Amino acid sequence: MPVKLSDNYDLSKYVIILTGATDGIGKEMAKFLFGFNPKRLIIPARNKEKGNKLLEYLKSSKGHTDNVEVWEMDLADLQSVKNFANKFINEVGELHMLINNAGIETKRQILKTKDNLELQFQVNHLSHFLLTILLLDTMKKSVSAELPGKIVITSSRANNFGEIDFDNLNLEKGAYWNPLKGYANTKLMNIIICKELSRMLQNDHITTYSHNPGVILTNISHLNTGFSISTLTINTLARLFGITAEQGATNVLYPALSLENKETGKYYDEGIEQEPNKVAYDEEIAKKLWSVSEQILKEHGMI
Repeated sequence: MPVKLSDNYDLSKYVIILTGATDGIGKEMAKFLFGFNPKRLIIPARNKEKGNKLLEYLKSSKGHTDNVEVWEMDLADLQSVKNFANKFINEVGELHMLINNAGIETKRQILKTKDNLELQFQVNHLSHFLLTILLLDTMKKSVSAELPGKIVITSSRANNFGEIDFDNLNLEKGAYWNPLKGYANTKLMNIIICKELSRMLQNDHITTYSHNPGVILTNISHLNTGFSISTLTINTLARLFGITAEQGATNVLYPALSLENKETGKYYDEGIEQEPNKVAYDEEIAKKLWSVSEQILKEHGMI
């Protein structure tokens, strides 16, 4: 049976950042969170027009969006992420919930960002990692036992066939023969970082969650054009077994908002705790991925 959100969550003391909110499940997550009356809901958006459309969508449900703001941020541009974080620290200064939802999948295309990094690696992993570590101190100062912090990371069932090859994180050796492999690797990175954060923050009143929201037809494959077997397979599965964007949003938010759930670092599939790729439990790999990610950011002058 699908999980369901309660109607009476009170987020009036919560300042929330939600990435990837202009489309798909992110748009529905924004609607749910907005309905729970957050103190402030900050939505980073690369596309200003889509951000404005989201505000109109939210306004249609309540008649106002006084506690919602759309700020510019492009996950394919590390400096943009750093600028967003610095602005947030200076102008808001408190954070209780960070939901890293945005993601992209490019099949076997190797697309580079302006930072000369592979697009999936940067958008799905490195930029969210940068955003998180830049805002950690702010979150630590904002939360308490009475007002705990939450970091939510959207992963994918694809993590199960991901791997961590430190010589090919950025597809330096070229794309994998499997067209979804590069994407799967980044989704495994999401879970690994979630678990590492849970270990680091276990005494800081902050819990972490990673999720597969379910099979949903969203714009995750918007960079793919033309026919491919993998695209056909994904679309066929979505039509046969897919769920609505609204249910996908519910699946992601349910464990984090549940008052009964005190667990941290767990992986959830459609809102139910599941076991991810066994690599996610390797603490040595986690520490190395953290260190290597920091080193890349240092080389780009971000930290």
